[in-house]
Amino acid sequence: MATMRLLIFMLILSISLWVESSAAEPAPPPLTGASLSGFVKDAESGETLIGATVYMPGIKKGARTNKNGYYIISGIDQGKLKVKISYVGYEVLEKEISFSKNQSIRMDFELNPTEAMTEQVTVEAEREIEKRQITMSKINVPVSQMKEIRIGGESDVFRTLQLLPGVLTSSQVSSGLYIRGGSPDQNLVLLDGMTVYNPSHLFGFISTFNSEAIKDVELIKGGYPAEFTSRLSSVVNITQKDGNRNKVGGMASLGLVTSKLSLDGPAPWDGGTWFAGGRITYFDLIRPALDTDPLNPIPDIGFKDLNMKVTQEIGKNDKIFLSGFYSRDDMSFKRPGMDMNMFMGNKAGAFRWNHIFSSDVFSTFLFSTSYYNNGFNQNLSGFDMKIDNSILDFTGKYDVDYFVSDVLTLKTGVELKNYTFKYDQNWTGSSEESEEGTTEGGRLKLKVEDWNYSGYLQGNYQFTDLMSAQAGVRVEHWKLAKKTLIDPRMAFRWQMQEWLAVKASYGKYHQYLRLSSVQDFTLFDTWLPSDTTINPSYADHFILSFETHPAEDLDLNFDVYYKKLHNISEVRNDQLEGSTVSDVFYEGEGEAYGFEVFLQKRVGKIAGWIGYGFGFVNAKFEKINNGNTFNPKYDRRHDFKAVLQYDINDTWDVGAQFQMQSGQPYTGSSSRFNKVMYGEGWGKGMTFPTDRYGLRLPMSHQLNVYGSYTTTMFGLPFRVILDVYNVYSRRDILQRQYSVDGEDTIVEDIKLLPILPTFSFELKF
Repeated sequence: MATMRLLIFMLILSISLWVESSAAEPAPPPLTGASLSGFVKDAESGETLIGATVYMPGIKKGARTNKNGYYIISGIDQGKLKVKISYVGYEVLEKEISFSKNQSIRMDFELNPTEAMTEQVTVEAEREIEKRQITMSKINVPVSQMKEIRIGGESDVFRTLQLLPGVLTSSQVSSGLYIRGGSPDQNLVLLDGMTVYNPSHLFGFISTFNSEAIKDVELIKGGYPAEFTSRLSSVVNITQKDGNRNKVGGMASLGLVTSKLSLDGPAPWDGGTWFAGGRITYFDLIRPALDTDPLNPIPDIGFKDLNMKVTQEIGKNDKIFLSGFYSRDDMSFKRPGMDMNMFMGNKAGAFRWNHIFSSDVFSTFLFSTSYYNNGFNQNLSGFDMKIDNSILDFTGKYDVDYFVSDVLTLKTGVELKNYTFKYDQNWTGSSEESEEGTTEGGRLKLKVEDWNYSGYLQGNYQFTDLMSAQAGVRVEHWKLAKKTLIDPRMAFRWQMQEWLAVKASYGKYHQYLRLSSVQDFTLFDTWLPSDTTINPSYADHFILSFETHPAEDLDLNFDVYYKKLHNISEVRNDQLEGSTVSDVFYEGEGEAYGFEVFLQKRVGKIAGWIGYGFGFVNAKFEKINNGNTFNPKYDRRHDFKAVLQYDINDTWDVGAQFQMQSGQPYTGSSSRFNKVMYGEGWGKGMTFPTDRYGLRLPMSHQLNVYGSYTTTMFGLPFRVILDVYNVYSRRDILQRQYSVDGEDTIVEDIKLLPILPTFSFELKF
């Protein structure tokens, strides 16, 4: 393993030294010419577009719009120049603009949606802009494609991300993301800047994010810059829709188990918009028809979620946003002698203020709060038990983007967080409330508060037309642990040939929060801080990436990565009582390494991608598996994904997704013995486990297909969608266990869902 790490480090070092010593043209001085800045918007709705390109082919300069839809191009020579504005799924807009010396022009552009995909212009602009920017291991799947990928009749953000190479799952019914050897709690999930701590519905089957409420999804699988904080593996950055500023409209969808409704429109006052969208299940209405055995009833399971956003422009240089998010899952189960209720939910809100000081200085102030809680209540023949735990997060953050010149950009920011952790457990059989601070007698009721202070500085510099670099540092201080952490991060990009770019990065990433959970069942997720008894987890990321374009509308990426994990956690299942974090977790080391190949076509009548990942995940804990190295449950080794979408015409479109992965590791049993008490018969059988996760289940694979027909109803666009989950009905294994009730030991497999066809209907108005 050390050899692999040294090899990747030497490759990265060689690239960086080659860049510095290359005989390419000398770096141009900062330019003081004219500049062009503004926003790019959808002409029909007035929403800003994220990632749109503004390109000037005559001087080969351009920019992408940021998360706020803002762009700036500086160092422009005087004269009349052509500008091309493009975005996937929109008509290309061309303008001629006259520039005077040192003139600063503010100009917003509006693009018209179109069914004709503008491959060549968009691709040409993006590739030229990419030469001046560095994005490591970043994948952006258009939301329009995400909406067409359906699992069990529901389009889902996280389910789509699971179809990317290097993104694994513990099972086909889990929406958790295991990215490059990291567990789900090592992913930073942001929704309009709000941290979401458990983005799952139906206890892991789908995510909490309604695709109709989503405007943009950005996944960075590793090597992310200093602006992002406190996670070891990845960043999932999601932006909600702003709302239509021209007219009131919406969409209604009716499915077999869930329905959703979204509405948006202009505010009653000038310059404002609003959006609201929600989903709900109605399984409780159809359960009575399925529930035929009173001794083994089917539980009531349901969820609901709500997304809200209000925006308001205040003059030309200020815009404020109010965002809200709510989700709730409930499950109740009743049978003679037992009454159990489980729940989990998220509540989050944010206020954001964007201010443009000048064309080259853009600032964002964010105040957000996020609350996650879960637990259960159970009455077993009059004996009460309960667990209730939560995390409350208040965050204040201020960021400034400074476009110094067309070769240098800087970004800096500060952040303040306040956490409150609560845990209430009562196994006494009494429903009487415990006093705060109780830690004995079957009762545990704790409240822990902590503060985090952090700041960062990062910069991008374009040495030449072929070479650029990004460097940054993040500093964090945690009050409870009395720790100050420093994370350096850097990346380089070299345009080796017109058709080939080489990128390399290194970064250090700390994680202070830890998650105590049971894999494959996301209900009992308990977030805990690192205190003085345990060290914060941290990881070293090394990434080497090759990027090329085999055809005009195809992107091909090859990534090699190595990630060393320190002070990672495994829950101590043998601990019944404790007062410190070290009483809950074992500490250990780990590593993840491998490569990924990703071929993507984002535009055209045929779109989609093919990806393959080959990776190893190793973990070592002194008090687990006799101190020997083992592969965690989410080590899948081989990972193949394929997604195809075909827009046949204005009426029909079809799609398919296929995935095949190595079987997940599991802990088997090597032998058995029987405990026999005097006077008993056969007795009770027990098994001896083998090495931890030392065996593997059979290979997993699955095919899903869908087709949709678009027509009109009452003069409005209407779609009928057929989705077939698990087409050839291969029931993968969720869990393998051993039955020792009889004389023979029987291997029993708990299998996943068979083929599942679903219909849904969508009406836009």
